[in-house]
Amino acid sequence: MQDPLPTLKQLRYFAVLAQCGQYRRAAEQLDLSQPSLSQQITALESTLEVALVERGRRGVVLTPAGREVLGHCQGILDGVEQLMGLSRSLQEGVSGTLRLAATSTIGPYVLPQLLRHLHAVHPDLKLLARDGAPAELLEELKTGRHDLVLAQLPVRSDDLVSVPLYREPLLLAVARDHPLAGKALIEKQDLEGLDMLSLGATYALKTQIARLSADAGANLRDDYEGTSLDALRQMVAMNMGVTLLPSLYVRSEVHETDGDVVVVPMKGGLFRTVGLLWRKTSGKPALMRRFRDAAETVVSDVFKDRVTALRP
Repeated sequence: MQDPLPTLKQLRYFAVLAQCGQYRRAAEQLDLSQPSLSQQITALESTLEVALVERGRRGVVLTPAGREVLGHCQGILDGVEQLMGLSRSLQEGVSGTLRLAATSTIGPYVLPQLLRHLHAVHPDLKLLARDGAPAELLEELKTGRHDLVLAQLPVRSDDLVSVPLYREPLLLAVARDHPLAGKALIEKQDLEGLDMLSLGATYALKTQIARLSADAGANLRDDYEGTSLDALRQMVAMNMGVTLLPSLYVRSEVHETDGDVVVVPMKGGLFRTVGLLWRKTSGKPALMRRFRDAAETVVSDVFKDRVTALRP
């Protein structure tokens, strides 16, 4: 049978008694009767099997054992107070660790600004971030490896919550010497017969490029699937086909005057929706809200010339 342990209430009563030096004052501060306080101190002494206090004519005197116990007692009470402070911070979403992942067509172009903003606003919030392929990240999200994933929507899953953040234009990328490079606006019929390049099937962007190819009569190349947006751009630069590139990637990686490719908007516009995903059962709702608020701020302030913020 396990030995009885002192309670936090007993430790707190003992600390207050030692500070006040009198049962009467300590009992008043604790809003207790003196007999009740005395019973709690006696119970603590019984549990620890040492005498902690001596009653004197001028009040309470700590025994040598009582002085030793008081030091440990105060450390325990301070630790509990720190734990409660941490709990309040976690409830408010201003501290703790958040494990974030983003798909590779989004993360490199959004996360640096987002992490910089979060560090400035919530310095006690620790972020662990990585990017990867969508299917892999979503599976890792479901199994608890990540708390949040930034990905292209929609993602259909009964286990996940999704919140849209922004709508991002998709621009047609062609080689600088391509006949379409000089056009101000691309119409679907301009793509008829052209080779279209795409990422692998795990990327939602592949579905949009395939749909555009079918609608426009373009040839979706199945002999080559890019592993990154950089790889697609380089293939386009070598005149191996055309493709769609997201606006924030273009902002970061395509130079308007001397880039290796030219980007042109599509008539009527083509877009993708990007948002946040987390588990419905996640135990960090406040942190999720803090991150979502920060992401919305960065989208509205930093990327407003390229994307349209979507408020839930």
